[in-house]
Amino acid sequence: MSGIFSPGPSEGTVRSEDGRVHSAPKGWVLLPPGDAALTRRVKAAGEHWVVQERRGRKVFSRGVWAPAESIERIRRDLEAERSTEGFAKRKEAGARRREKTQAIYVEDFTAAVLGYLDFHPRYAELAGKLAQVVADHATPVGSGTVARTQRIPVEKRAEAAVIAWMRHQTTAYDAMVIPRIAGKRREVRRMLAERSKELLVRYRRGEPPANDCPLRRALASPYVQ
Repeated sequence: MSGIFSPGPSEGTVRSEDGRVHSAPKGWVLLPPGDAALTRRVKAAGEHWVVQERRGRKVFSRGVWAPAESIERIRRDLEAERSTEGFAKRKEAGARRREKTQAIYVEDFTAAVLGYLDFHPRYAELAGKLAQVVADHATPVGSGTVARTQRIPVEKRAEAAVIAWMRHQTTAYDAMVIPRIAGKRREVRRMLAERSKELLVRYRRGEPPANDCPLRRALASPYVQ
């Protein structure tokens, strides 16, 4: 039988959704995650067990159990394909396409950040630098930030990325000791978000910055490129 399991209590075991523990069949081995093409082919080849571990809201792959003979055969076939000139050319072309797509997205995201900031013209330079540092932090592939999600419009991603950056760079959030009470961290983040939005409003209105403005201080830091 094929299916999705969680890690078992000991080596060579998995746990099904109903809580039962199963030992891997004789002749099976665990293919670790990391090679997506190999994993896809092994799963398509026949019976297998997908092992996943949930931590909070995230699910992490722990590999695929499948017959060792099948995994090795597919691995050899895949290595032979990857050694050809045609595969190398396709891989290079794919990398160029991804780089182009990423560059376009970074440009679009940066524009969305600038649109969200909407600073008064006198603070155009400050807005440009803030948009750049937020985009540099949020857009790298694999960063896991809100900027990489496709579930919300890019305008909402831009807003969330700005507020997240400001929470870590212009407030004491990272040094706060927050009680482990349900909803407390969310409450603190919401409060800090309101403070950040109030600060942004001042720049939209063109008002003089406050003494020792945390946004200007953060952007002037040598650690911010």
